[in-house]
Amino acid sequence: MLALRLARGSHPLVLVRRLLVAAASAGVGFLLLCTLGYASGHPAHSAGSVLRLLWCFVPLAATVQFAVAVARTDPSTRPRAGLSAVGLGPVRLSVLAAVSTAVSCTLGSMVALLFFLHLRGDLSGLPFDGAAAGLLAADAPLPLAAVLVLLTLVPAAAATASALALRTAPVRAEGTTEEAEDLLPEEQFPAPAAPPAGLPWGVALTAAGLAVEAYANRGAPGSPFPLPGKLDATPAWVLVGWTLTAIGLATAGPGLTYLCGRLVQAMRPGAVRLLAGRVLMDEAHRIGRPLGIVCAVLSAVVAAYALYGTGPRPFGPLTALGAVLVIGCTTATLLTSALEAKQARAETARALLRLGAPASALRAATALRAAVLLLVFAPLTWAIAELAALPLTA
Repeated sequence: MLALRLARGSHPLVLVRRLLVAAASAGVGFLLLCTLGYASGHPAHSAGSVLRLLWCFVPLAATVQFAVAVARTDPSTRPRAGLSAVGLGPVRLSVLAAVSTAVSCTLGSMVALLFFLHLRGDLSGLPFDGAAAGLLAADAPLPLAAVLVLLTLVPAAAATASALALRTAPVRAEGTTEEAEDLLPEEQFPAPAAPPAGLPWGVALTAAGLAVEAYANRGAPGSPFPLPGKLDATPAWVLVGWTLTAIGLATAGPGLTYLCGRLVQAMRPGAVRLLAGRVLMDEAHRIGRPLGIVCAVLSAVVAAYALYGTGPRPFGPLTALGAVLVIGCTTATLLTSALEAKQARAETARALLRLGAPASALRAATALRAAVLLLVFAPLTWAIAELAALPLTA
């Protein structure tokens, strides 16, 4: 009940983010139900059904990541000092975040179920009734237990991940403006954050993923990697290789972001460069991982376009839905993480303005950070895409 009351009183942008989480959950639920429909209609193709289910975990993971990012930026569930006195400590807030996330994802799962049954023709009286009966195997019965299990995957995973993320979030101290000014030299500008330790492991995992993809295509020249829709011929090791590459880039993302901050501050930096570099170093853990995941997703999109972009009808409707979910959720997660970083720097920005720093300097530092990240991650994305597509087109 408390979660519902907080949702009613939330800012419109917070409600929009929750609705986006519900929409992403609906898309993943629809993909899972389509996989179940394929398995029910093609009992002899068990390998294809398993591979379709494995492909569904890619948009599921992207949706869970987006739900966690939305939960972290929700003002009603952010840990703050002083709330423990009224019974809203870190544990209670993490439970509240889990309930709010579960409500949004459950709403999306219910929408997915209704839409799926409507397109199958099980529900009548609406436009496009039974329009996809053949694609969704309307002549095969659906096991109720399997439907319930699949539809609870996203709410359960998202709620658990949100609770863990909020449980380990640092508690923000509440202070007055005068206290912030008094503590400015020591507290507002501490020493640079320690560099992330995952860069070597990320590079190793990325290289291992590319090697697995190349090995999976060995011995099958002229048979490029098929995406969902023709999964009977999909080599499972290619999916494993892409997963390793994505994990590697996500692991290396914070280290690369930290190095970007060091690069900006090299060779006698001025105030703008110093501020931009210090912020990148401090926020490397928060925005580096979403940046690495977006890099992995975009490299996969570029590689897929290199393989299928010129062919007739290269992607099926389910493949297009999965791609939209993955690209949309990862991009939205990156933007939400950037918003979280901006909220964390709000006090520092206000302190700088009180000290007389021009607002144009803060805007210039923000533009410089974005330019440096684009300069580093864009060529990396293109290089990973080329290396991933090379063995598949050989």
